[in-house]
Amino acid sequence: MPNNDFRWQPGKKVHLSSIDPNDTNAHHERDDIEPNMARLRERLEALQNMLYAEKKRSVLFVIQGMDCSGKDGVVKHALGSLHPQGFQATSFRTPTEEEASHDFLWRAHKATPAKGMIGAFIRSYYEDVLITRVHRSIDDSETKQRFKHIKHFEKLLESSGVKIVKIFLHISQDFQLAKLRNRLKDPTKRWKFDKNDLVERESWDEYQAAYEDLIKHCSSESAPWHIVPANHRWYRDWAVLQIAVAALESMELTYPESDKEFDDKLLATLQ
Repeated sequence: MPNNDFRWQPGKKVHLSSIDPNDTNAHHERDDIEPNMARLRERLEALQNMLYAEKKRSVLFVIQGMDCSGKDGVVKHALGSLHPQGFQATSFRTPTEEEASHDFLWRAHKATPAKGMIGAFIRSYYEDVLITRVHRSIDDSETKQRFKHIKHFEKLLESSGVKIVKIFLHISQDFQLAKLRNRLKDPTKRWKFDKNDLVERESWDEYQAAYEDLIKHCSSESAPWHIVPANHRWYRDWAVLQIAVAALESMELTYPESDKEFDDKLLATLQ
């Protein structure tokens, strides 16, 4: 099982089948965590304000998961209180013709958050060692090379002041099936359904194995993977909010120091 803060130990083999996607850590319903959710949102807003004022570092949330795991929902519900002036979400779909003509990290690199900003990748550069691998457009040798490139890329970002927070939303196959059926039945959600979701669902085991491999090989002490049981949406949002607050608190953010002499002179002119 992941640690209490959902971090998976870097380099340790993960068996996703041994982690219960229904786990809520002894919380039974949304009401159990609502007061804490409010406090966490308030704290996250304060930390974002300090990050934006400091303008020395940035934060990047990398959000991965199977179809229907709630990647968009996490951005809306867990990170939704972030001020839009300092937050940007980027969704990575099938590469455009231009994107495909560059190296696989090109489109991700240009979307990374600037100093003072928080960014969220809904899917990410990790798709290039997931869907490509499952559909065998790259072999195991190329996968290992890409793992190395990803680790070097993340080290480059970290050395440039980017705090990387990687989150895998863990759901069950039955849960995914229920969500897909709901999309077909609900007219307000029918637009979300894509027939390719059914094609990808047939490769469930292959995707689980690919995720297990990248979680083991693309993790570090400074940028570990967090595995969040996500069958219960309310628990998923609470967990991600906890992870987000802990990540920003670990940066020991502060407001820029003021020049007292200069401020005193300014105040004198305002009298």
